[in-house]
Amino acid sequence: QVVGGKVKKPGKRGRKPAKIDLKAKLERSRQSARECRARKKLRYQYLEELVSSRERAICALREELEMYKQWCMAMDQGKIPSEIKALLTGEEQGKAQQNANKLAKAGKTEVNSSNP
Repeated sequence: QVVGGKVKKPGKRGRKPAKIDLKAKLERSRQSARECRARKKLRYQYLEELVSSRERAICALREELEMYKQWCMAMDQGKIPSEIKALLTGEEQGKAQQNANKLAKAGKTEVNSSNP
């Protein structure tokens, strides 16, 4: 056809999509949707695990706080809980052990430095 002195070609420019291309496009779209759903499922599983671990941590901290409250109430009544006594004696024993280790190390370094 000649329109206004120009030759006009029928249809659109470029390649027409074939039915094979359309089927491939639909299959790619389906595959992409499957992958998206799988990623979403994994993300929700991860978030649920994260929430449950945080909830467990919160419960443990609440129990610890309750234990400290009990200790404080006992100390207000003039009683020293056995757990605190054990902690204090354990710390004293730990300090004594650290001092002994330091002395032993110092003795070894003196022996090593005196022998050329």
